[in-house]
Amino acid sequence: MSFYSYKNCNSEACPGNVSGNILNGLNKKVCIQVKNVYDSCLSQQQLDDQRVTIENIVPVLPNSCNCNVNTSGCRCSCHENVCTCSCSACNTGISHAEAVENAENSPCPLPQPCGAWTFESCRSSTTKGTISNLSIERMCDRPQFARVRCAVEVPVDVLFVDQRCQEWMGQTRICVDRDVLLCIPEDSIIPFTLESLVSAICVSGTYIGNCTFEITICVTIVLKVLAEVDIMVPTYGFCEVPPCEEFAENVCDEFFSLPLFPQSSCAFEEVGGASCCASNGATVTAATGGSYACGCTSAGKSPTASTCSHCGTTCLSGQGSLCPRCGCTMTSVS
Repeated sequence: MSFYSYKNCNSEACPGNVSGNILNGLNKKVCIQVKNVYDSCLSQQQLDDQRVTIENIVPVLPNSCNCNVNTSGCRCSCHENVCTCSCSACNTGISHAEAVENAENSPCPLPQPCGAWTFESCRSSTTKGTISNLSIERMCDRPQFARVRCAVEVPVDVLFVDQRCQEWMGQTRICVDRDVLLCIPEDSIIPFTLESLVSAICVSGTYIGNCTFEITICVTIVLKVLAEVDIMVPTYGFCEVPPCEEFAENVCDEFFSLPLFPQSSCAFEEVGGASCCASNGATVTAATGGSYACGCTSAGKSPTASTCSHCGTTCLSGQGSLCPRCGCTMTSVS
């Protein structure tokens, strides 16, 4: 099972929301090594008519090669040397590294790009950007702030097809200049660093020849001022890692937890009004608002229900103190 499986009854030992006093269970202080984020900022922009030259071009081959370059699942509409292709059999979501691996493991001869190229898509290949030409100028009128100038390179994978509808992938980089204000910590023995979190996706693109595309791309860049530090934090102790729940073998558990025969809490209800239970003389009363099914209750009192403290399953009171679904303790509510 996982931390969040309905079978995991020890909810107090799982990550998630804290019910009651959040201080209960804090039993020690530990020192952890983390990257402390002193400051961060996000910038997003659309770059139009960006010319990029791709390299490391590799064919996008299926995992099982059928030695047929002209994929039968492709539909191409060609005019002169320009083709627009729609390939239902082409792989989607493949990375450049996966394309290289498939090409290296292919038993078939590798094709070569043929004719005019048609742009398909492009997106960033990783979330880590490369920072260069970094300049940090502290500001006299704003203590602890600095003007940060740098160039951020975003690695991008470009997907395209040639005239024979063979899909190809190449690599390129988008360089974006940043000039921002960030809070910079004071000098210390352990220096701070500047890192970038990047993401980019193409809106459109056109092949202009010589392995060069003209693209419109949306770029998101997050700059972070970081330092590797040791921090003292309060904890609830070490995690209790539950065993894995195998999917195939336990798909029937929820069904098997149901009672063998159908049960009705309205078995003693008479048409036209309330009646008394033979066992305790209680009056049958319908639950207000339709929140709970009707059932036998003490005379003059509204019916009550129990809710599972873990998975939220609701049952009428008197059905047992443990949840029939996950086995956790049931809590009575009115």
